[in-house]
Amino acid sequence: MTSEQFQKIAHTIPVQPGIYKYYDAGGTLLYVGKAKELRKRVGSYFSKTFTNYKTHELVQRIHRIEFTIVDSEQDAFLLENSLIKEYQPRYNINLKDDKSYPYIVIKKENFPRIFLTRKKINDGSEYLGPFTSAGKVRDLISFIKQFVPLRTCKLNLTEQNIQKAKFKVCLEYHLGNCKGPCEGLQSAEDYKDGLSQVKNILKGNLGSVINHFKAEMQEHAANLNFEKAELTRKKIEHLEGYRSRSVIVSSHLSNIDVFSILKEDNWAYVNYLMVQNGTIVQTHTVPLETKLEETEEEVLRFAIGTLRSSFNSLANEVIVPFEIDYPDKNVVITLPKAGDKKKLLDLSVKNVTYFREELYKKRTLHLEGKTDKEKKKVLYELQQYLKLPEVPDHIECFDNSNFQGSFPVSAMVCFKDGLPSKADYRHYNVKTVQGINDFATMKEVVYRRYKRVLAEDLPLAKLIIIDGGKGQLSAAMESIRELGLVGKTTVVGLAKNEEELFFPGDTESFKLPWDSDSLKLVRRIRDEVHRFGITFHRNKRSKGTFKNELENVQGIGETTINQLLKEFKSVKRIKEKTQEELAAVIGNAKAKILQAYFESKATEQ
Repeated sequence: MTSEQFQKIAHTIPVQPGIYKYYDAGGTLLYVGKAKELRKRVGSYFSKTFTNYKTHELVQRIHRIEFTIVDSEQDAFLLENSLIKEYQPRYNINLKDDKSYPYIVIKKENFPRIFLTRKKINDGSEYLGPFTSAGKVRDLISFIKQFVPLRTCKLNLTEQNIQKAKFKVCLEYHLGNCKGPCEGLQSAEDYKDGLSQVKNILKGNLGSVINHFKAEMQEHAANLNFEKAELTRKKIEHLEGYRSRSVIVSSHLSNIDVFSILKEDNWAYVNYLMVQNGTIVQTHTVPLETKLEETEEEVLRFAIGTLRSSFNSLANEVIVPFEIDYPDKNVVITLPKAGDKKKLLDLSVKNVTYFREELYKKRTLHLEGKTDKEKKKVLYELQQYLKLPEVPDHIECFDNSNFQGSFPVSAMVCFKDGLPSKADYRHYNVKTVQGINDFATMKEVVYRRYKRVLAEDLPLAKLIIIDGGKGQLSAAMESIRELGLVGKTTVVGLAKNEEELFFPGDTESFKLPWDSDSLKLVRRIRDEVHRFGITFHRNKRSKGTFKNELENVQGIGETTINQLLKEFKSVKRIKEKTQEELAAVIGNAKAKILQAYFESKATEQ
């Protein structure tokens, strides 16, 4: 869209706060932005000269503009973050954080269970989190169980079922890990009291939990129950020890969010510390890719809104390293100069700096940004270790992939001068192999790859890595021999778990030095072929590309098919099973349906 074209529609854009959306001629959403005054903000794109090429390119691509009016700048800010997160437009800041974080769920049921989950279901249950580490969540749940006995069974503990004495206490009761609500040995009120203590522990409010146990200890002592009083005293001791091990900033601080940023070129890194009751309960760092001419303030403001939303923060104070115009007037923005809050900000800066340095180390190991001499050094090293006739500046790696023992596919990645050459990556749908046979699959795809290389006179890889053991390597070598490529390239097998290399015909494996850049490069290539193959496989499954005979059976659904394939690995093996063997996996009714289908097909043939 040109400036002249925009002037014709400028009067139709309101002067109120809201969000604007830019679309290209094909209707693809290019960019989402917010504004205090929509007409002025949108007009700025067409009234100035941009030094940034990407911004200029964006303006040239704009074909249609849409806008949504909201009541305040805060509403515009929240809506902008929501739309960017949902649609991820090409020219918006891209927060590179696609993980699914774990929650602790308090299940909506009689005598609620507490457990870890990664899926939030709208079933009325209470979800606490998300948390950045599943391991820490499991440790936390284990820690909680030492102090608050809660049930772990899935029994339907309705009052009617308990009164009818349908259930009996299990080993957990005898171990002291449960108070036996299934037999009516624990009241709903007492169980609810335990849950409230759990919530306090999860929110970092250990003071109220300790006070609760102190009162309980005094009550036991007053009733001369000294053994119970001693057990409660030990609980208090453990809780106080846990509190001292936690990162306590100050018992005088309430709930605070702390953010710091490190920006360079088109990348920014933001660290987030969530502080509750003076304790750091979450710490997380994310990389963000900037697309236009976003300032540090714009990037930080976007990250604050996104991360506070993702981690369900309700803190009304945010600590930052410089002044920002944050649209939520209920949130106090603090720039600390000294004291505990400054220590928090310094800690956040330390975390974001460490994160950036670690990324840099990984990139240097991956050879991005290195000089030709540095790249060659790693390749010369690999040549020396493997005793290759030439420097392996062209490496190809193969890997097979399948889903629950079915639907085989293969992938090949190519590295040139130690870097990925993605234009040369290849996917393979297996054509000639029936069922799951890794060896035959590897033979097929290696043959197909290098037959085409020869036919089209393409450059031959100087090193071919077969991701698998000796079996896959032997299968690949059959194709290499059939194509007459023996002696023209080097082929090695890479053991799945041990990172051992095998040469054809060798009885002993070879290991690259554990601290060598050569091994790091081989790992990089292996990880890349895994990623590429799994992504291909996942996309095919999601598009419904894979089909098998079981999908034609009326009364047999996707879940049942997956159960069968997971157990028996292929349709061929499923056909060979008796009705009793099938029933053990999917039940009698479905086993009968399946057996009748197979019998009818056999009759037709």
